[in-house]
Amino acid sequence: MKKLYPSAEAALEGLLHDGMMLCAGGFGLCGIPERLIDAIQASGVKELTIASNNAGIDNEGLGKLLRSRQVRKMISSYVGENKEFERQYLAGELEVEFCPQGTLAERCRAGGAGIPGFYTKTGVGTKVAEGKEVKLFDGEEYILERGIRADLAIIKGWKADEAGNLIFRKTARNFNQPMATAANICVAEVEEVVPVGSLDPDAIHLPGIYVKRMIVGAPYDKKIEFRTTRTREAA
Repeated sequence: MKKLYPSAEAALEGLLHDGMMLCAGGFGLCGIPERLIDAIQASGVKELTIASNNAGIDNEGLGKLLRSRQVRKMISSYVGENKEFERQYLAGELEVEFCPQGTLAERCRAGGAGIPGFYTKTGVGTKVAEGKEVKLFDGEEYILERGIRADLAIIKGWKADEAGNLIFRKTARNFNQPMATAANICVAEVEEVVPVGSLDPDAIHLPGIYVKRMIVGAPYDKKIEFRTTRTREAA
């Protein structure tokens, strides 16, 4: 089965529809599937529910889909760097399900492993626990969290072989691996594709069985969320 497609638009053909749920990998602007996000924006699909650690920043990453009003609901952990996210949420234009970061990662991992739910102490006694089942284990309260299962996962990898076996690079691995397993179909964009057999099997982070389609998105421009500089001292 040929997995490599010529463009993001081609790789997403037939997979997008209004009201669908997506899992999106990455953290901030690191390890995000930029080309796939652009193609989703261009498609005009709307009423999306997206599980992602955050929504990027204003008009970058998933922030593009917020700006174009294609997102109905975000399931996220950290949202403090996106002013449009904040504005839409406070105005009641965007539904938000806040989820502790580790819990979000585990919900996606559980969904990928066929586990419908699990109990955790994280969030007990806070707003996170509101409306959730509470169970006692050894005299301690735990809340039930549901595994996440999406229609489509979009992820970013560093290097892949033609069979879809994939390696992430350093911190760009954040959330990409569990998101890839938590959807019916996973589409990956990578920086480089090499022949099968070129990758050390022990170095592969995501087996190709999870990757149904992929594209080469390179070259990329390095985007920085916050540029901090100091005044140059006089010589």
